[in-house]
Amino acid sequence: MGKFFNSPKTHSMASVIILLLGMLMATLDTTSAQIGVCYGMLGDNLPSKSDVIALYNQNNIRRMRLYDPNKEALEALRGSNIEVMLGVPNDFDLLRRIASNQAEANTWVQDNVQNFVNNVKFKYIAVGNEAKPGDDFAQYLVPAMRNIQNAINGANLGSQIKVSTAIAFGALDKSSPPSAGSFNQDYRPILDPLITFLNENNSPLLVNLYPYFAIVGDRQISLDYTLFRSQQPVVSDPPLSYQNLFDAQLDATYAALEKAGGGSLDIVISESGWPTAGGDGALTNVDNARTYNNNLIQHVKQGSPKKPRPIETYIFAMFDENGKTGDETERHWGLFSPDKQPKYQVNFN
Repeated sequence: MGKFFNSPKTHSMASVIILLLGMLMATLDTTSAQIGVCYGMLGDNLPSKSDVIALYNQNNIRRMRLYDPNKEALEALRGSNIEVMLGVPNDFDLLRRIASNQAEANTWVQDNVQNFVNNVKFKYIAVGNEAKPGDDFAQYLVPAMRNIQNAINGANLGSQIKVSTAIAFGALDKSSPPSAGSFNQDYRPILDPLITFLNENNSPLLVNLYPYFAIVGDRQISLDYTLFRSQQPVVSDPPLSYQNLFDAQLDATYAALEKAGGGSLDIVISESGWPTAGGDGALTNVDNARTYNNNLIQHVKQGSPKKPRPIETYIFAMFDENGKTGDETERHWGLFSPDKQPKYQVNFN
């Protein structure tokens, strides 16, 4: 057998190749699509589930948030290669059963995850959404998460699927400046055991973040600051500064997590978006929605001042949903109309 000797030139070439590969991987990490879109189904005029999955693929949307385990949607997702955040809904009886009985959690995971996992790419199980103090199901939230996690681990899926829940930005009682961010004390009975669970399982916190609601509540906030259009820092929080409200809200949540014992946790933005109609026309219009969502897609590639790394983010929502209750704006968050036509141009690349 002949011997292979590395010459200095070979070493040099190998070093260059390794360096170039490292740079390529870093570039891919920074520029890879961080964006998903939430697929809500509260409408009586929405496309078929298979048509929806095709629309995701046609628009290069590689991640989806599903709010409940709709079997038609899960069947349509088979082989699509779309990463899925799957929800366990805010159902008192369901969460109570899952929290109280491991067998119930095992059955839920078997029926809705294991039966599809061979050709559906599950990434997260989101147990509940925006639990608030006083919600009847809140007491069962973390116990249900623990039993779902046990079931996921028992199915040998713990390295693939993370269990978490989504909180609203309203869980903070202080957010300005961002470094002063802290959680509302009324939320601590929910958040303290939640943060303990997330730390134990190395799972991210899901946060629904809407600069739109902030400017609706306080018209002194600059629209440019809200739409990622400010050319100069607007908020100073030495040594950091902020040119957009999204970053300020995100970093305030990170600061609140640090104060509550969750400083090592990552945040996934499980909802963000902008409505096109139904409110004050100066804010709620197609132009602002187009600007916000397109700028959001580009911005999350680089991260926030406190955490300058890509931010996994899910835009709310895929379609206008005429079955949603509440303010008229609730029915106008879609990127697409129910006829599958885009309401405005969005570049998901």
